[in-house]
Amino acid sequence: MPRLVALDLPAGPAFVAALEAAWEAGDAVLPLDPRLPEPATRRILEHLRPAVIVDEDGQTELDGDIPTEEGDALVLATSGTTGDPKGVVLTAAAVDASARATSTALGVDPARDRWVACLPLSHVGGLTVLVRALLTGTPYRLHPRFVPTDVEREAAEGATLVSLVATALGRTDVSRYRAVLLGGAAPPSGLPANVVTTYGATETGSGIVYDGRPLPGVEVRIGDGVTGASGEVLVRGPMLLRCYRDGSDPKTGDGWLPTGDGGEIMPDGTLRVDGRLADVIVTGAEKVWPAAVEAVLAHHPGVAEVAVWKRPDAEWGERVVAWVVPTDPATPPLLGELRTLAAETLAPWAAPKELVVTDRLPRTAIGKVRRRQLR
Repeated sequence: MPRLVALDLPAGPAFVAALEAAWEAGDAVLPLDPRLPEPATRRILEHLRPAVIVDEDGQTELDGDIPTEEGDALVLATSGTTGDPKGVVLTAAAVDASARATSTALGVDPARDRWVACLPLSHVGGLTVLVRALLTGTPYRLHPRFVPTDVEREAAEGATLVSLVATALGRTDVSRYRAVLLGGAAPPSGLPANVVTTYGATETGSGIVYDGRPLPGVEVRIGDGVTGASGEVLVRGPMLLRCYRDGSDPKTGDGWLPTGDGGEIMPDGTLRVDGRLADVIVTGAEKVWPAAVEAVLAHHPGVAEVAVWKRPDAEWGERVVAWVVPTDPATPPLLGELRTLAAETLAPWAAPKELVVTDRLPRTAIGKVRRRQLR
């Protein structure tokens, strides 16, 4: 009977050995984040119910009581720090399909390429770098954490492929890499030519749209208000999740996954993603996408980091608010400057009505801003 094996190990040879041993036994693997505090880890274990946990002290049997089906390969926790954790179940076939599609799109040659895995293995964007290297026989180097100088040194020593998030990219010289996958959040402007922007989620088994174009075997369409919300991005393909750990399946009967993101298919056939439908700001009946405003405000020389979210407004319903980490704390940008920049680039209603200067933005482990923690 297949089991779910939780791995509470840092990125390294022991993690790889435990992953391969579990797969060889026909079990599925739940990678845990060693950086999490004990209460957060306990909450994941209570909700996802693995049968075994492997850590640096060995293997411990647990009271897992949720079935694991034949062919399941991975269970990845999502929303574990903002709500009840959900376990995304990916089959071996889905994991293999993702690895093959990605490698085909990038033209990966195991004889010439080498991956660098430096993102958390508890997240799909980090784990799938390791998994696709293992499944395709492509050499790789596994790092326990992201360190800019380590990533740069790997390229100098012959590494050709790496996956990063925007915050990591901004701290690293990636000019020597053949290709850099960028995901996890809306991409910044002015990217180097070797950067490939990706769109996907844990439920899609990693990125499934590269530079706006679906990977081989992936279909994308925009919801019509019946099978998906009007303007919602829907995707279908062999790498999608089987279900969640509780048995619920977010896909439609014909296999389409509503992503919860708003977007549009452009005239050239590429996908444009505007952001989470739940994140759209409605101010004076006009819709404002936070990511679009962030991209514009980031061009201000006084802005080191920026996040846009909303606050209730008696007159407008909701007002656009910009949280800014200034380049120089002594001389932060002025609200009027940011308003002019947004209004002249996007629309008058996209201009922030309030500015909050802060020393840091709340982020997830892979760099996404936690909008709902902005106060």
